[in-house]
Amino acid sequence: MVDGAGAGTCGEPESSDSLRTFGAVVQALREHAGLSREEFGDLVGLSKHSVASVELGRRMPDPTFPERSDPVLGNTGALMKAARHLARQPGLAAWFRRWAQLESTAITLYTYECRLIPGLLQTEAYARTLFTNQLPPLSDEQIEAQWVARAERQELLRERPNTAFAFVLEEHLFRRRTGGLEVTRELVDHVMEIAGLRNIEIQIMPTVRETHSGLAGPMQLLETPENKWFAYCEGQRGGLLVSDPKEVSVLQKRYVSMRSQALTPEDSVSLLQRMRGEL
Repeated sequence: MVDGAGAGTCGEPESSDSLRTFGAVVQALREHAGLSREEFGDLVGLSKHSVASVELGRRMPDPTFPERSDPVLGNTGALMKAARHLARQPGLAAWFRRWAQLESTAITLYTYECRLIPGLLQTEAYARTLFTNQLPPLSDEQIEAQWVARAERQELLRERPNTAFAFVLEEHLFRRRTGGLEVTRELVDHVMEIAGLRNIEIQIMPTVRETHSGLAGPMQLLETPENKWFAYCEGQRGGLLVSDPKEVSVLQKRYVSMRSQALTPEDSVSLLQRMRGEL
C-alpha cells in the first residue's frame, strides 16, 4: 500500500459527522449500562483506547462491532441501526476503507513494501515527515487526522496477538534515512522492537539480489476469519482491492517466493542492528 502519505491516506480526510454520531450513541449506551471504557472493551475485545477512539468518532468500528456490542449494551438494536449510516472515516482515503475494515479482523496479514516503511511499522516522526512533505501540501488539521488514523491502525499489532503478521521490506527503505539520522535511528529501534513480538515476522530483502519475485510492486495479502483471502495493491492516487481467487493466488505465490529470497527473520534483525550501529 502507499503508506506514503500512507496507507490510503492520500487525498483529503473527509467529514466524520456520522462517526461522531455513532460514537456518541456507543458512549451513551455504555454509560447507561454502567460500564467504564475498559470494562466495555474487555467484553467486546477492544482496548480502552480503541473504545475511546470509537466514541470520539476517530475510528471506524469493524463490521462486527455493533453485533458484538449490542448484547453488552442492552440488546436495544440501536447500534445496528446507527451503523447503517456510517460512511466516512477521517484520515483514510475512500479506496482504502474497505481494506482497512478487512484488516481490522484479519487472522493473517502479509505485506511487501519497496517504497517506504509500511504504515503499521512507522514511528510518529517518520509518518509526520511523509505527511509534511506530501504534494499537494496538507493543512495541519489534515496531517493530524492522518496521524490519528495511522496510530489507530497500528494498535492492530498489539491488540490482535492471534493474528499472524509478516513483512518483507527492502533494505534501502532504511538506508534512505527519510527524515534524517534521528528519525531513522528511532525507526530502526522501533522496527526491531516490533520484530520481537511473537506474532510478527520481519524480513529484509537485500539490496543486492540476483532474483526477486516482487519487482512488479508492493502488495498486501490478508486472510479473514472465514479463511477467505484478499489482496490489496496501491499506487500514487488509488488502490485496488483484489478478491478474485485466481488473482490472489498469483500474488500469494509471489509473496511466498519473496519470503524465501529475503533474509531470515533472525538475519534481518542482525542486519538492522548493523545498520543502527552505522547511524
